[in-house]
Amino acid sequence: MTAQRLRLAAYGICLREDRILLARYVSPDGSQRHWTLPGGKVEHTEDPYHAVIREVTEEIGYQGEVERLLGVDSRTRHVDWIPGGAELHSMGVFYRIRVTGGQLRHEADGSTDLADWIPVVQVSRLERAVIIDIALKLEHSLPPDGHVEPVPVSGLLRHQLPSGSDSVGYS
Repeated sequence: MTAQRLRLAAYGICLREDRILLARYVSPDGSQRHWTLPGGKVEHTEDPYHAVIREVTEEIGYQGEVERLLGVDSRTRHVDWIPGGAELHSMGVFYRIRVTGGQLRHEADGSTDLADWIPVVQVSRLERAVIIDIALKLEHSLPPDGHVEPVPVSGLLRHQLPSGSDSVGYS
């Protein structure tokens, strides 16, 4: 029987004029880097609403507040990095975030190493996590039911884990 894993994560999309706030993910061994949204794993007993604010502060230094729930993305895929393989169910809760204070800073000794306001028109040319495209689609369409059809994964988009990683889900 194939093992099953569930990962719940919360992500914030913060837009300012024509720019999106992004963080650069670094794999645990430092060999891979790509752009992602501020956010990450929801800890046991933590509300995703609070998790996204915590993650924004940890990864980029800003304090923020949730303006609205944008939606939820749910994906299941087979991963080989777990011994014997596993079906990984990744659930991402997406929020629109507004910066209320703090200063932009780069995370030290964390899962990201750089934070920046990137022009939205440049996003499609970045090596990036698929969650950025999901968030932009949710922000653009604001589906009343909060559901977005899966965004195709190709080109510079990433939807896999670094080999040897013990974390699961979107990067």
